Amino acid sequence: MYILLALVGACALGIAVHFLIGDRELRGVVLAPAIATAASAILYTGLQWLGVGEDSIWLWLASVLGAAVIAAVGTMSITALRKRSDSATRTALGI
Repeated sequence: MYILLALVGACALGIAVHFLIGDRELRGVVLAPAIATAASAILYTGLQWLGVGEDSIWLWLASVLGAAVIAAVGTMSITALRKRSDSATRTALGI
């Protein structure tokens, strides 16, 4: 059940990531929170399988803050890819 705390925390930080990174009109509003939540679930589960206990600060730092960092990097990458794609499309169309 503790995984839900990590998922909610990561999702909340993912919402903050969405609003902190510019060019919001180029991506959906749920992109950053979805990346953060998925990364948190993977990190939390993986660390649990590796034997890290729920009382370890490293589990919480990795699954909440690590997920926010992954969401920020992923969101910036997808936004940059979208900008390049839109620019190439405009060039191809002669706009």
